[in-house]
Amino acid sequence: MLIVKLLLVVIVSYILGSIPFGYLVSHRGSKIDIRSFGSGRTGATNVLRTMGRKAALLVATLDVIKGASAVAFAGMVIGTEALAFGTNGMAILFAQVLAGLAAVAGHIWPVFLKFRGGRGVATFFGGMIALCPVAAIFGGEVLIIGAGLSGFASLGSITGVVGAYALLVPLTLISGFPTEYIIYAVIGSLLITIMHRDNIKRLLAGKERKLNEKAR
Repeated sequence: MLIVKLLLVVIVSYILGSIPFGYLVSHRGSKIDIRSFGSGRTGATNVLRTMGRKAALLVATLDVIKGASAVAFAGMVIGTEALAFGTNGMAILFAQVLAGLAAVAGHIWPVFLKFRGGRGVATFFGGMIALCPVAAIFGGEVLIIGAGLSGFASLGSITGVVGAYALLVPLTLISGFPTEYIIYAVIGSLLITIMHRDNIKRLLAGKERKLNEKAR
């Protein structure tokens, strides 16, 4: 029964993450396909460059809610049950980590847009907020400061997700925070960094677009 519940959590979380708010907001507000502009992504950064701050803030907020809602949904479905896997007991946090990562995957590869979405940053932080708010707040501050000082959203995003992971290392080893938190952070930050590989190449070549640069 628990296996069925875990499968349900993953599927629903992926579908929730697949809701393309960037596409929906841009299409409803300006009758455009956001994927035809700038980076071709549906995330808040491309919306910012295409439609401005208000639309970008709305999209970022909705994408954060996707991640947090997936984790909350997992908690409601699984309850206090645990899954025995080998010699390890995997409780509700295991399901919540799966849900958060499934939502991130849905945002990156949305079933509703032929698997072409955003880079998963806001949805990752949404899941982290529900799992470990202190790591999410720290990572979010690193993101904002990094993007603000450098002028590059991609650099801020990468340093933000890695910052959340970096904080969780001592919190897990010294303060006894659940290992599931750091598993979420490791997989999520690796996935998001990989999704920024084109940005990393442009950063190294000095050709990356600035945060305030309008999309073409």
